[in-house]
Amino acid sequence: MPNNESRHDDVSRVFSGSKFESLFGFCRAIRIGDTIHVSGTAPILDGKTAGVGDPAAQARRCFQIIETALHQFGADRHNVVRTRMFLTRIEDWQQVGAVHAEFFSAAPPAATMVEVSRLIDPDWLVEIEADAVLTADAKSTP
Repeated sequence: MPNNESRHDDVSRVFSGSKFESLFGFCRAIRIGDTIHVSGTAPILDGKTAGVGDPAAQARRCFQIIETALHQFGADRHNVVRTRMFLTRIEDWQQVGAVHAEFFSAAPPAATMVEVSRLIDPDWLVEIEADAVLTADAKSTP
């Protein structure tokens, strides 16, 4: 992921170089104060869909891209407080959920998983968003 970052006051943005960023006018992730929002992330590797036909492999790739974006802000998966998973086939929920559980085993976030009718690329089975917080409170347990 390219380290293309822009900063304005208390707002920082990271761009991944995805063709969709310029087409749609968005960034991969934005940090406002201690909060990081990672855009919907598709399973892309070298400009192509990773894990075609394999929802677990696609989810794993999405989480890798998300974590790379978080690293740009000095965060990682432990800072994630919320995920949203969009599946084109809800019957893939167990496979995607297992990858989510594996990725967040040390610090599970609040999460949502829903079925959508389709995503931009018909080979994409999953797209994932994440929100993270860079405070000690986000890492602590109740």
